[in-house]
Amino acid sequence: MGEEDDNYYGKHGEPQKYDPTFKGPIHNRSCTDVICCILFILAIIGYFVVGIVAWSQGDPRKVIYPTDSRGQFCGQAGTPLENKPFLFYFNIMKCASPLVLLEFQCPTTQICVEKCPDRFLTLLKAFSNTENMNYYKSYCKEFDISKVFSAPEILREGLCPAMLTPSKPFTRRCFPALQTKKGTVSVGNDTVFDDGRGKIRNVTDLLDGAKNANVVLQARQVAMKIFEDYTQSWYWIIIGLVIAMVVSLIFIILLRFLAGIMVWIMIVLVIAIIGYGIFHCYMEYAALKNNPGSDVSIKDLGFQTDFSVYLELRQTWLAFMIILCILEVVIILLLIFLRKRICIAIALIKEASKAIGHVMSSLFYPLLTFALLSLVIAYWAITAVFLSTSNVAVYKVFNETECNYTRTTCDPATFNTTNIRAHCPDAQCLFAFYGGETYYHKYLIALQFYNVFLFFWCANFVTALGQMTLAGAFASYYWAFKKPDDMPAFPVFSSLGRALRYHTGSLAFGSLILSIIQVIRVLLEYLDHKLQGANNKFAKFLLCCLKCCFWCLEKFIKFLNRNAYIMVAIYGKNFCASARNAFFLLMRNIVRVAVLDKVTDFLLFLGKLLIVGAVGVLSFFFFSGRIKGIEGTSPNLNYYWVPILTVIVGSYLIAHGFFSVYAMCVDTLFLCFCEDLERNDGSPERPYYMSPELHHILFQEEPEEKEETQEEKPEEIQE
Repeated sequence: MGEEDDNYYGKHGEPQKYDPTFKGPIHNRSCTDVICCILFILAIIGYFVVGIVAWSQGDPRKVIYPTDSRGQFCGQAGTPLENKPFLFYFNIMKCASPLVLLEFQCPTTQICVEKCPDRFLTLLKAFSNTENMNYYKSYCKEFDISKVFSAPEILREGLCPAMLTPSKPFTRRCFPALQTKKGTVSVGNDTVFDDGRGKIRNVTDLLDGAKNANVVLQARQVAMKIFEDYTQSWYWIIIGLVIAMVVSLIFIILLRFLAGIMVWIMIVLVIAIIGYGIFHCYMEYAALKNNPGSDVSIKDLGFQTDFSVYLELRQTWLAFMIILCILEVVIILLLIFLRKRICIAIALIKEASKAIGHVMSSLFYPLLTFALLSLVIAYWAITAVFLSTSNVAVYKVFNETECNYTRTTCDPATFNTTNIRAHCPDAQCLFAFYGGETYYHKYLIALQFYNVFLFFWCANFVTALGQMTLAGAFASYYWAFKKPDDMPAFPVFSSLGRALRYHTGSLAFGSLILSIIQVIRVLLEYLDHKLQGANNKFAKFLLCCLKCCFWCLEKFIKFLNRNAYIMVAIYGKNFCASARNAFFLLMRNIVRVAVLDKVTDFLLFLGKLLIVGAVGVLSFFFFSGRIKGIEGTSPNLNYYWVPILTVIVGSYLIAHGFFSVYAMCVDTLFLCFCEDLERNDGSPERPYYMSPELHHILFQEEPEEKEETQEEKPEEIQE
């Protein structure tokens, strides 16, 4: 039997053996994954270099001020164009969409103007009338009309647009004033226009250049209303978030002393809150029964900028009620099937509460993680803005006849003084595209990709640092035989110091693997977006499978990294060895992982759901003015759902910050508990480090777990 048993356990590694000198996280350790540490440092240095170069080449004023074809800013104070705040496009039909315009990528001549044109007018018509020509000249380049003899000559020189269309300014850029009347698209009152070259065209041709202008304009109006709502309700939002923080802190403190009672109260309250949500949705659904227009479907209504319109539909409340019913049924069924394991999970939560009680500084560590993540996000966003505004206007030679200088780069300021015009009389130096001819501009896309990749790497590194720091602190608690006498004075700071001094390479290694997978997922999403208009069903199916596989892979790597960091924090080994040991340890205790650790995660999720639900319901009744006695206190808003959603999302992030400490504590204690069972046997010579309460409730379930484990072994081992 012994040989077969050894073979069985050999599949999942060797169990830990008793070591009388082991007292928790070892102090005599060396640096791990040094190569990856050096690679990460070099990548960070390169990231700073990219940022410095981007800051020297980019100009964020392009985000604020539109620029003409010569790179001059429209409407900037202290410049000759101060009184010309709007950007006018000679031929907007060359632009694909307003998004192209916002990215400064429209391949047509652009000038700054005082106001957008308000009439249809072609150059040929304007040239025959002095008054019209004076108006038309305000949308042309500066030139001496006395030296120009005909309209075709003006067009050939690219001095004026071929036509003007009624336009309206949006983000300081002139867009065609498109409108729809009875399903017919028009500009002004006309459905056709003269393109200035003797051809009558339909107004729908302008949609190629500005088809999304009206939608974007509506989105801008919604954004302005949302901003106005924030200015009216920001202090109430802060109060709501403070309430969420206080409730989360009180909940954590109560868990410290009343873990069992609080868990059962939490379960009952979650079910009650969701049940009340179902009841409220039904009452709203029934109240709208006889209201005219309430039976219109959401699909028939279409997209509306005023989202409160959807709350007047019975279908909306029916959808909410169905979603809540499904959630309620799922939670109840899970509680029924896991009822035997909830007591064990409560015991583990009690142990975690004791650990957090002895390491109270761990509750404030998420603030450091939040600050570092905010710094990473800010650096990425600023660098991305500077990189995207690094392009310059590139001019090339265009001509209708054969010329050796065709498509060569030129300078419009000095073009007429060069010998190109002598060799090619009809050549013109025209705007070609926004980009650049230097090595920096050629590899600008690669630099943007590097910026995104380093963002993922740094963000994952910060998260990993927090996990390893908390794991080391809680492991110090578990492996202290006399708690808290055998614990270090400052367990969080000691663990943070060990992680940064010895294991920066291991943190970088694990976060690098995760970042590569996340970047691949981003690329797959990009390909999926590109293939939306394609009819290749096999390609879409293959892409869908790849997205699903990499999503699962990312979840698995996150789980493996989390447990690997715990083992690194305890034993100080490199990332690969720690990941292997953690995986085999979990496989040797797969039953406990499935029914104990995950049950605890589910209970902690219910805690977050309770806090978010309670604060969300309170904010809903307050901002909708349904609390009697204080109806006039709530601010007058365009969309009362704006502060409600903000408070709900903020409450979840706050609750997640507090409960993430609990989750990391539970995961650490669970791995330590599994090792404790392998290292020790509970005898006076080899006592357990777990508390007597946890030992008692765990070993009440031990016979059942042994039977399940025996079923997994070969028959020879059972015999």
